[in-house]
Amino acid sequence: MIVVDASALAAVMFLEPEAPRVAAALERQQWHAPALLPFELTNIVRTRMKRAPAEAALIEEALADMLAHPISFDPVDFASVLNLAIVTGLTAYDASYLWLSRHLGAPLVTLDRELAAHAKAG
Repeated sequence: MIVVDASALAAVMFLEPEAPRVAAALERQQWHAPALLPFELTNIVRTRMKRAPAEAALIEEALADMLAHPISFDPVDFASVLNLAIVTGLTAYDASYLWLSRHLGAPLVTLDRELAAHAKAG
């Protein structure tokens, strides 16, 4: 079981240099994320489509393929997420991934350096 954020999934979706490492971490794992993950991925796709309109159909297909993967969208405790965001200086969005990772006792797969540092700090 792992908690995965949008930065990690986007790397796989768009075959970024980190994709092999992320894909290896995701392989044969049950994926968990807060319910905001699809919105974050959709926003990443929107940005990429604006940069490369000729590739819009392929980019949109990458989103559909990723969201077709079984992901458990778990509820978070918003008061705890808020507290964690305040204590760590993370956005509430990033703190939701960190909180879920800690709550489930599962590793967090992210390419966000600050978020990863807090996840390793435990």
